[in-house]
Amino acid sequence: MNYYEIDFHLNPKNPWSDILSSELADLGYESFVETENGMKAYGPVNSVNLEHLIQLPGLIKGMNSEVEINYAINEIEEKNWNAAWEADFEPVFVDNRLAILAPFHSKELEKELTIWIQPQMSFGTGHHQTTWMMAKMLLEMPHLSRQILDMGSGTGVLAILAEKLGGKEILAIDIEDWAYENCIENAKRNHCNEITALLGDVDLIEGKSFELILANINKNVLKEQLPSYSKTLEKNGTLFLSGFFESDVDDLVDIASNYGFSYNKHITRDNWACIKLIKH
Repeated sequence: MNYYEIDFHLNPKNPWSDILSSELADLGYESFVETENGMKAYGPVNSVNLEHLIQLPGLIKGMNSEVEINYAINEIEEKNWNAAWEADFEPVFVDNRLAILAPFHSKELEKELTIWIQPQMSFGTGHHQTTWMMAKMLLEMPHLSRQILDMGSGTGVLAILAEKLGGKEILAIDIEDWAYENCIENAKRNHCNEITALLGDVDLIEGKSFELILANINKNVLKEQLPSYSKTLEKNGTLFLSGFFESDVDDLVDIASNYGFSYNKHITRDNWACIKLIKH
């Protein structure tokens, strides 16, 4: 199968490369790589519509008219696409404690904690600011116990980190086939035995109980799912939310308070945010 490689040049690069990645993911593009001048997106020729692509510069400029956005389209074979992506795929480090590496990276890059993944999409590899912040928040927890939910698990990197930090009985749920399958593969690759991956949506947690919930999705989905998180999270349990901008923090904290959550802290990275909430 051939792929389209779309090479975007953005000025400024942040946060527009992340906004663009989110929009392209909804259009069927599977993989994203940051570049010095912007980002590259990869999508199967037989499933993405280039006419939708033409509309994106106008969408971005509608948010900020001063953004400069240009792109070039190249059609490449799948083998070459994989090679091109691997050449650009950099290792991820979090607080010098965690390394997120792909199989083609050197073992000399390992840290105190190392996660090996075969990435299928940039959301979930740790490159994206939201995943990086969720990992940082996990690293700051004094201990992890049982009944952990990774909602919108992607490649499974957060579920894997939770197990490496001592977590037990970890449920990883994603609505995408590729994410479900990739999570299973990566859990095996990291010799994880506490992770159960499920394909589906938030209804799968009905009747279950968790001490920790990780939800790295997007603002609208988080707002819809907060009632479910409240019903299943135990008293004094922790909820980490990410997938939104710093400007959305107050709104989400206010909505979460209606479902029994109190604000603990939040961190930011390149205008993206991650919130820590505690269940009353």
